[in-house]
Amino acid sequence: MTGHPDREKQTYRTVDDYLAAATYDVEARLVEMRRVVAETLPDAEETISHNIPAYRQHGVVIVQLAGHAEHTSLNFFPTAGAFAHFAERLRPYSTSKSAVRFPLDEPLPLDLIADIATFRLAEAAEFAARKQARR
Repeated sequence: MTGHPDREKQTYRTVDDYLAAATYDVEARLVEMRRVVAETLPDAEETISHNIPAYRQHGVVIVQLAGHAEHTSLNFFPTAGAFAHFAERLRPYSTSKSAVRFPLDEPLPLDLIADIATFRLAEAAEFAARKQARR
């Protein structure tokens, strides 16, 4: 979706708005990622954060989804714990400081996406518990 002529100018209020603006080559993948994340995180709030779909629980963004010209991505921060925990399973994919990139010409690793979301939810719950304990 980066590279879409109107992409940089648009501001999204809902995930549906974001998906409606998706180009045909990433839309179905984003819909599938949305389904997997929503099933994995049924109590998470679906929202827009940094102009991309995000799932928030325990006051923390667990994961975000994004579509780009050559890949879709699962974004999250902090990444250190997840990157270490899933190092072997992430090996086939390009990563950045805060994302895992899934090439458009390969099937989405739906189990990996669900597992990362579950892992990040546990991290968020621990963070929320530590924050609550400090009060």
